[in-house]
Amino acid sequence: MNNTNSDVVWEGPSWRVRSYQLTRPDGNTVEKAYVEHPGAVVLVPLRGDEVLMLRQYRASLSDTILELPAGTRGETEDWASCAQRELREETGYRAESLTALGHVWPAPGYSDEVLAIYLAQELHPDPLAADFDEIIELQPMALETVEAMARDGRLRDAKSIIGILRAAAYLQASSPADP
Repeated sequence: MNNTNSDVVWEGPSWRVRSYQLTRPDGNTVEKAYVEHPGAVVLVPLRGDEVLMLRQYRASLSDTILELPAGTRGETEDWASCAQRELREETGYRAESLTALGHVWPAPGYSDEVLAIYLAQELHPDPLAADFDEIIELQPMALETVEAMARDGRLRDAKSIIGILRAAAYLQASSPADP
């Protein structure tokens, strides 16, 4: 298939909507659109055996939800720099150790956004001012608890579910086996 006649139809401060014509293999065309996004980071900040979860108001849901810290990357911002910035803004901590846990597409049906997932460890207080439009409450929770919530459906935020499960798998694989 071939994408042609692409135009930005809306642009905001961090992403835009692009409309295009899709030419199908049979020669027919259809108009489509998607969100162009610079990417974002998702952090699993681990302090001891606790994950620093957030309760954050999400206007799109008209609700406060439980989720991992995350945020949009600047167009030219390095992924790890973005991870540290978001961690400091949303939790007040800096990580001495950032472990990349891979990338995922959160919504490939309507966006080209990529999420980079990081395990953040060896945390030290180093806050940055939070974004003016974010209403966030830090809620430390045992990793075992949030992993169970990710598995049984109590945790509903997709990026958080993936981040928690990947971090738990990584930590289990990297811990020494019991004798």
